[in-house]
Amino acid sequence: MAEFTMELNDEQKEVRDWLHGFAADVIRPAAAEWDEREETPWPVIQEAAKVGIYSLDFYAQQYFDASGLGIPMAMEELFWGDAGIALSIVGTGLAAVGVLANGTEEQIGTWIPQMYGDANDVKVAAFCSSEPDAGSDVASMRTRAVYDEAKDEWVINGTKTWATNGGIANVHVVVAVVDPELGSKGHASFIIPPNTPGLSQGQKFKKHGIRASHTAEVILDQVRVPGSCLLGGKEKLDERLARAREKAKKGGERVKNAAMATFEASRPAVGAMAVGTARAAYEVALEYAQTREQFGRPIIDNQGVAFQLADMRTQIDAARLLVWRASWMAINGKPFTAAEGSMSKLFASETAKKVTGQAIQILGGNGYTREYPVERMHRDAAIYTIFEGTSEIQRLVIARTLSGMPIR
Repeated sequence: MAEFTMELNDEQKEVRDWLHGFAADVIRPAAAEWDEREETPWPVIQEAAKVGIYSLDFYAQQYFDASGLGIPMAMEELFWGDAGIALSIVGTGLAAVGVLANGTEEQIGTWIPQMYGDANDVKVAAFCSSEPDAGSDVASMRTRAVYDEAKDEWVINGTKTWATNGGIANVHVVVAVVDPELGSKGHASFIIPPNTPGLSQGQKFKKHGIRASHTAEVILDQVRVPGSCLLGGKEKLDERLARAREKAKKGGERVKNAAMATFEASRPAVGAMAVGTARAAYEVALEYAQTREQFGRPIIDNQGVAFQLADMRTQIDAARLLVWRASWMAINGKPFTAAEGSMSKLFASETAKKVTGQAIQILGGNGYTREYPVERMHRDAAIYTIFEGTSEIQRLVIARTLSGMPIR
């Protein structure tokens, strides 16, 4: 177990500074253009691949950092650069986490490299869980996977929505119902290989923020995948379903499903993304307050502005500490007995919305224009309180964890 410390080691600092440099030199100069274009920034992703940021090796190193701080540190720096472009760079990671959390060693070794491609031919991956009628309510999922025993294939039908990289991904990871009677406990995750017949992109969403990140529906019409594409394998699934049925008879304990396992692992990382966006807006507001003069003095000399900046910085630091705590707990196998992962995501996402709004207020009319980046940061920040569990769902998860009620 890694000893807890509040200080990054020399190697972590070196990685942080390297990422910060990439965010400052490559991501930020491109941010406004790709926000306006509302397209996937393939040239930036390729640059990230060339220097080793967009790669399996890099994310594996950060994911398995013994302190747990590798991923949140990386997320904060990249999203400090720009949330839309950063999400295009890291969006594949959610699908990769889905495979890491539920897959066999063979599946991990086979599919994760295909999610990234290489520096000369970059690829992306998509994790598909939400549906038109099943967002936070995963028990209402309708996408079905039926096993064809004669051919050892799974036949998948349904529609997924809000999928980052949906339809343009080389590899899709799809959560589907395999036993409707078990509700959310009857779900499983499947790999959909490249060019699989029956998978197509539906509506591409035009969004309020993170507009450089591709978000779309994924339609699955009689999609057939080999039995080997069931994450974890058939034997493990049958054992899990049998336990779930037995516990359902007893009215007993909770059973973790595949989608929830992925979200549980990724929520502190989303909190770190929010911290990066909040920090970026705060820094713009601080510099502006120090240089903008009204009534013969910098506006930071006014208590109303100074106190806002003090609160902004305090909230950002508090959010980072919650994210770091949850990340350290996760890597060291500490159970989230008080839903610490959800706490970190809740507080950090709410902080990002508040801080970016305060930044606009400090910049006044300038903050409301696209000549300054805080307007874009405020639009981007709104997503953190919505995706991978809304703030309301996070509060529900926390409350039910504290009370011992089941989380469905």
